[in-house]
Amino acid sequence: MLTRRHFISTTAALFSAPLAGPVAATLTGTLASTLASPAAAAPSAARKRAWDAQVTPANYDPATTNPWGFHARFLPQRVEANAGLVPGDIHVDAVARYLYHIEEGGTAMRYGVAIARGNLYEPGTYTIRRKAEWPGWTPTPDMIKRDPAEYAQFADGMDPGPRNPLGARALYLYEGNRDTYLRIHGTPHPTSIGGRASSGCVRMVMAHIIDLYPTVKIGVTAHLYAAETYVTAQS
Repeated sequence: MLTRRHFISTTAALFSAPLAGPVAATLTGTLASTLASPAAAAPSAARKRAWDAQVTPANYDPATTNPWGFHARFLPQRVEANAGLVPGDIHVDAVARYLYHIEEGGTAMRYGVAIARGNLYEPGTYTIRRKAEWPGWTPTPDMIKRDPAEYAQFADGMDPGPRNPLGARALYLYEGNRDTYLRIHGTPHPTSIGGRASSGCVRMVMAHIIDLYPTVKIGVTAHLYAAETYVTAQS
């Protein structure tokens, strides 16, 4: 578990203001505790491409395209990272609602995210041991017990697609070899970005996680920092 002291000494000081210049369009994405859907049939490559096009705005430029209407600070930006951070790792600032993907050369790509509501957010240090394009989704038993009216209808799973809660891409967070059922994933609810909305996962705009996905390697570390509201992170 990452402590408040760790959070203050890391997240709020790890990254500078955005670097000058636009982010290239070729940058290298609801529910959190989720299972792989037993009902999901793997979509074809052609279907995946069609869905990618469906969730990517026309004339998409990650640095400026914002049909979702959230604050411009949540658009992808390249920022300077402090020395010592491991290239490839992911850091989630739960206060400012940013995800940073560390790059070689002392920079990081920064994306706006939504995090879990209430006490469902779970700060900690995780390993990404699985990635999936257009995954299926099944709510966990805890989710169904907590809100049967919303989740019981999906007890047998939901097939992949633009309305699926995991969206276009998902990164699966593990502790050792144990799947935590926490994900970093796309969302069909992009207006939630910047808020607290999920059941535990970190949500991203689908077009943004499509950009991020190919640059994330299996085995990297994801650091999810605490969401204490009295800590001010640099935005």
